[in-house]
Amino acid sequence: MVSRRAPIVVAVATAAMLALGTALVPLLPATAVSAAATHEAAGSLAPEAATPVAANGQLRVCGVGLCNQQGKRIQLRGMSTHGTQWYSQCITDRSLDTLAYDWNADVVRISTYVQEDGYETDPARFTALVNRYIDMLTARGMYAIVDWHMLDPGDPNFNLQRAKTFFTAIAERNNGKNNIIYEVANEPNGVSWQTIKGYHEQIVPVVRAKDPDAVILLGTRAWSSLGVSDGSNESEVVNNPVNASNVMYTFHFYAASHGQDYLNALSRAADRIPMFITEFGTQDYAGEGANNFAMSQRYLDLAASKKISWVNWNFSDDHRSGAVLTQGSCASGSFGTGNLKESGRWIRDRIRTADSF
Repeated sequence: MVSRRAPIVVAVATAAMLALGTALVPLLPATAVSAAATHEAAGSLAPEAATPVAANGQLRVCGVGLCNQQGKRIQLRGMSTHGTQWYSQCITDRSLDTLAYDWNADVVRISTYVQEDGYETDPARFTALVNRYIDMLTARGMYAIVDWHMLDPGDPNFNLQRAKTFFTAIAERNNGKNNIIYEVANEPNGVSWQTIKGYHEQIVPVVRAKDPDAVILLGTRAWSSLGVSDGSNESEVVNNPVNASNVMYTFHFYAASHGQDYLNALSRAADRIPMFITEFGTQDYAGEGANNFAMSQRYLDLAASKKISWVNWNFSDDHRSGAVLTQGSCASGSFGTGNLKESGRWIRDRIRTADSF
């Protein structure tokens, strides 16, 4: 098991500071891992311990699972950003220190919206922002999912040329790193699996040309529900997989909206094809409303039993219940437990449990 804390050279913030929402203040230069960790025993020094990337190295798909460089099947757990066009102020040295050293997150999903004032408005700016976040996560020994957050239009081919430009730039610049995972289509919708599959078979070679070893995550039909939200099921993917290796298929769920039929489809699929939950919420499909923690726990229990990695939506202070931080937290630079909504406290507890690397 890996239990991670900040480098021993830094002073450790106390649990009391977090409870008050006190910001974690980096003590190291920007080029190094920022000092900022919490420890349950106030005032104690943090022992040196392996980061997720140090412990696991370059990941690869093994059978229907995700394996580390030693060939051991593992599960990653972490958080997704909200759209970086709206909430870049929530992704800072302080907030990433909190995720790395207090939450013990293994992975952060960098969500780059294509439309909705996102990438299409300024490709150079959003590409640079992704690279900046990759560097920040790399410094903390965390995995980075590069999420091409296409949503509306739902046909990923609408943005195919933009995707080729984006992934070429990101993969070329970061191909020496062993912590990058590419998610090439967030939530395809309104089109057939065959259409989505055709997109994947065009974009995967683009990534492979620059970064041949990275795991690539492939969106599924009907908002990455394996087709369930359109009345289908996992069989369309299982029986007609993308012609590519070292790839996994994505599944998204929102526990207050997606019940037993979705859970069953995920369970069956995970026995046949590699699955990765790249987005989920404890609320309804819009990321708002009341939390359904009981159904959420059933999903996470299944994920634990089958070592399906997962990422929660989202690490921001948006007003919706699915954003884990209270409004105003990001502007104030306060990311402690006193700044967490109910969903944030619940998901933090589940990310903090020890990894079985």
